Amino acid sequence: MSLLGAGSKYPRRIVCLTEETTETLYRLGLGELVVGVSGFTVRPTEARKKPKVSSFLDADFEKILALEPDLVLGFSDLQATLGAELAKRGVPVYLFNQRSLAQILQTVRIIGSLVGASREAERLADELQANVQKLAAQNAKLPRRPRVFFEEWHEPLIAGIRWVSELIEVLGGDDICVETRTEQGAKGRIFDPQEIARRNPELIIASWCGRKAKREKIIARPGWSEVEAVKRDALYEVKSAFILQPGPALFTDGAAQLARIIEAAAKGDQLPAKRSGDLRGAGLEPTYPTGPG
Repeated sequence: MSLLGAGSKYPRRIVCLTEETTETLYRLGLGELVVGVSGFTVRPTEARKKPKVSSFLDADFEKILALEPDLVLGFSDLQATLGAELAKRGVPVYLFNQRSLAQILQTVRIIGSLVGASREAERLADELQANVQKLAAQNAKLPRRPRVFFEEWHEPLIAGIRWVSELIEVLGGDDICVETRTEQGAKGRIFDPQEIARRNPELIIASWCGRKAKREKIIARPGWSEVEAVKRDALYEVKSAFILQPGPALFTDGAAQLARIIEAAAKGDQLPAKRSGDLRGAGLEPTYPTGPG
């Protein structure tokens, strides 16, 4: 009899407190390992059938314990309290805190190593990076680099998190709030709307973290009627599920939508809105890949 016991070599019952770890496991072909998910999970569609055990800042600890996880995956210092409570209850927890594009790809590789799928994770990370590089190469031929303001929230006005700022730059735009890119928390990315008006972006992209962005709220801000993006009606929305979760979707749907929007702005074109009064969109249907790679 082995002194080490007969347990599995790797975790086999995993609870994901945010969507990107769920999507990564499904992309690795290991969706069966996921026994509980965040209530905000969008991708992949099959994962929505799993027991929902958390929001972003709250979790049902008893429900999580009842699932008997051998690993819980979380994200951000904002989930540190949840992780600490689960650890106190004897549950193994791995809390990621990725902010940059490189760190997100590293997270994909770490997830793979945690479940015995290092080679598959390496292939997935390489595929995600190659997808963005392909889009970047296409947009490198654009006639100009538009000045971009990405707003993650509207009241207070919060500029884009680091990975969004980096992606804007890679795909051919110039982030007008680039100096706050390295701020760890959202509080360090709050701007007075008049300061954004002064910086005069040519393109505004909104993604209001789980809520539909409102065109009328954007254009009604004091001084914004003279902002180039407003005058040109270069006002766009990318849903937060595709751009504000630091995982595979960012490198696929998020990057594709952002690249198309930046291309239109650089060429002086306008992409359509689905309905009158809405912000414009990239017009691309989301993809929900579930298999390896």
